[in-house]
Amino acid sequence: VQLQASGGGLVQAGGSLRLSCVASGSIRRPNDMSWYRRAPGRQRELIAKAGSEGVINYADSVKGRFTISRDNTKNTVDLQMNSLNPDDTARYYCNYWRHDQNYWGQGTQVTVSS
Repeated sequence: VQLQASGGGLVQAGGSLRLSCVASGSIRRPNDMSWYRRAPGRQRELIAKAGSEGVINYADSVKGRFTISRDNTKNTVDLQMNSLNPDDTARYYCNYWRHDQNYWGQGTQVTVSS
């Protein structure tokens, strides 16, 4: 499975960005498609997960500000990020997971200026 993420960039605090990830290859269901992030000096953090059967979970740090959505027909997962703050600055990674598959995208940088 290949994952291609896009949509990162530089935004001012309070602004919004939308990340997109498209999966291709040997995609099987059920699966989870998720967004993780890693900030400098910090551990990788799972911020949002969307299962192919409809279950969605968010990290407390983004709940109410970020929205994950996926389109199973297009094998895409998007992350709408609102009310961004400097603590959201990180490299964001798309992940595809099944019990027998685990793939990562190359990441996209999000930088939030104060």
